[in-house]
Amino acid sequence: MNDTEKLLITNVPTKLLLGGEWRAAEGDARFDVLDPSTGEVLCSVADASPADGMRALDLAVAAQAAWARTSPRTRSDILQRAYQLVHEHEDRLALIMTLEMGKPLAESHAEIGYGAEFLRWFAEEAVRVNGRYTPVPEGTGTMVVTHRPVGPCLLITPWNFPLAMATRKIAPALAAGCTVIIKPAALTPLTTLYVARLFEEAGVPAGVINVVTTSRSGAVCAPIIADPRLRKLSFTGSTDVGRALLRQAADSVLRTSMELGGNAPFIVFDDADLDDAVQGALAAKFRNTGQACTAANRFLVHESVADRFAATLADRVRAMRVGRGTEPGVTIGPLIDDAAVTKADSLVHDAVSRGARLLAGGSPIDGAGSFYEPSVLTDVDAGSRIFAEEIFGPVVSIVRFGSEDEAVALANASEYGLAAYVYTRDLQRARRMIELIDSGMMGVNAGVISNAAAPFGGVKQSGLGREGGAEGIYEYLETKYSLIPSAL
Repeated sequence: MNDTEKLLITNVPTKLLLGGEWRAAEGDARFDVLDPSTGEVLCSVADASPADGMRALDLAVAAQAAWARTSPRTRSDILQRAYQLVHEHEDRLALIMTLEMGKPLAESHAEIGYGAEFLRWFAEEAVRVNGRYTPVPEGTGTMVVTHRPVGPCLLITPWNFPLAMATRKIAPALAAGCTVIIKPAALTPLTTLYVARLFEEAGVPAGVINVVTTSRSGAVCAPIIADPRLRKLSFTGSTDVGRALLRQAADSVLRTSMELGGNAPFIVFDDADLDDAVQGALAAKFRNTGQACTAANRFLVHESVADRFAATLADRVRAMRVGRGTEPGVTIGPLIDDAAVTKADSLVHDAVSRGARLLAGGSPIDGAGSFYEPSVLTDVDAGSRIFAEEIFGPVVSIVRFGSEDEAVALANASEYGLAAYVYTRDLQRARRMIELIDSGMMGVNAGVISNAAAPFGGVKQSGLGREGGAEGIYEYLETKYSLIPSAL
């Protein structure tokens, strides 16, 4: 780290935020946070124990009633102020994110713009929670439908988008009148800790946001989830962990939102604008070095244009600059750790052993940090592991298809159904794809689809519930129906 980076890191809170106070973990336990581009220790942060986690729940429960009574306008104003503060601290936040996660600075700035929009969006939604007051069909009375906060929430966020995943969960919870405990990923806790301090500055009362950093996620979260006072669990991460959390949540019939794995198809039809499709492929695959649940993983390209698409894409990929995200001109940063490099390399080798041709990349990069070459594979066998597993790395795998029906069948041949991408100039075909492909989200001639105003979520084993959009705040609200007889 240079002197500027060291100074910035020393200004990041590294303790637990519990009831409005920054406190050491039990026994003053701490764990290290690493820079994945160098392997260097950035700093150490508090390593919460199960007792610390339960203390966070106690404080969230204690603050719940008062926060729920706070007017929607007050909650809205606080979120609006938090939105402004995130932008005022954008340069610092971007550098923190790049240091702990590895993405290029330009992408960190883009994430801040995206993540801040959840604060603004839900500041606006806080004052627009609507109920109903209507006569019952029989004419014997009036039904009143109202909404109230679900209660204390546990928010578990991943490492790949440390700011956006925090704001996408905290903002609707606070807008709805819920208190929260947020547990960021152990690999990237610093961004969340810094944002929590900005929430304090924005006027969030003590106990409304509690931050628990820990290297022992399962041990800390399990007793919180088992406690009947917790009323909501929101998790973003792998499907395997999501399944385990759902089993834990079942005992107390805990309300859950699950944003889980993805294996997005990227379909290029024979009538597509190939230059546009290549540009979309670069955005859908290589943003965040491929480490996104919405990343395009299975490139299904019509046989008549597959060679041209693959060659053009490979030329663009070979020109990418790989390096530390703070360096000028870098477009591909490191993977999050060495295990991710090993997985990517294993999937590439399996595909090649089954007949795939490597047009670009295909190897780990020697030296410090967890780097893997941006890669393009073509003629991939649909039975390859890379076709079935979420890659989470900078690898394009191209499979040819001959007919529209075959493309749909290949696209739906997955347990996941988060995102999909379709490139075609035929409007009717695009409409058919919207109806036929199993996904919660789709880009039609678009390689980036996330937007704070849109509902984010998937089908099948990609999860439950929606984040963002008009739907997002209702994930944190209970619906109550009351009947008033006409005689009254």
